[in-house]
Parts: sequence; C-alpha cells; structure tokens
Amino acid sequence: MPRFDLTPIMRYTVGFDRLADMLDAAVDDAAPSYPPYNIEKLSEDGYRITMAVAGFAPEQIEVVQNGNVLTVAGKQKTEAAGAPERVYLHRGIAGRAFERRFELADHVNAIGSAIEHGLLHIELRREIPEALKPRRIDIASRVSKAA
Repeated sequence: MPRFDLTPIMRYTVGFDRLADMLDAAVDDAAPSYPPYNIEKLSEDGYRITMAVAGFAPEQIEVVQNGNVLTVAGKQKTEAAGAPERVYLHRGIAGRAFERRFELADHVNAIGSAIEHGLLHIELRREIPEALKPRRIDIASRVSKAA
C-alpha cells in the first residue's frame, strides 16, 4: 500500500499533528479486524460502539478511557487445572484475546457499557464545557455628546 507524504500540507498547519497520524493509521494494512464492531450516532451528542464479544464474560473484558483514547481489551480465562480438555471438531467462535483502540474526539466520554446477547455496547456522549460553548455578546450603542 502506498504511503502518502503529507509534508507539503502539514507545513502550513499548526496543531494538526494527530491528523497525519490518523491518516497513516487509516491506510495501514495491519489494522486489526477482530472483534467486529459498529459505531452508531444515536443523537446530536450521543454515540454507541457495539462489539461482537461472543464467549466473553463481563469480567473478562476491560473498557478504559485514557484521554481521547478508548481501549477495549478482552482475555479468555484458561482452562482450570484438572478440568477435562475440550476436543473441538470445528471451532468457528474465536476466543482469542483482543485489544481494540478508538480515537475519540475532544469532549467525548464513555458513560457506560453493558453486554447483551454476546454484544458489548459502549455508550458515548459529547459533553462540551460551558466555557467552550458559543455565547452571544450583546452590542451596546454609545451616544456621542456634542461639545
């Protein structure tokens, strides 16, 4: 896959370093595809990530938000000592460990998660602080006094 040289564009920008990194990651062939997921827009400020995590119990999955990065990791527990070994004739349900990272926009926070029917739902909400919301500035008129 060809790499794009963004140097000519980036020399005219300030503070968009993450943009180049995200574009490089978007064209990366080694992007993981497990587990599959959906991203939905529920409302103006509400989003949901749904991941297929069949075979994982809630205690085997960890959802962590660190800054603008949401990390979802899952690890299957190993068979207990002395438990009978399973013999599969066909194994189509992947039970391998995974780690998936999502880059979140500024002021988007994970507010909850739940597992239902083998799907992990992570609720996200954009919460813009009052100080950053647009505000109207009233215009006062001044009357000049003649001398």
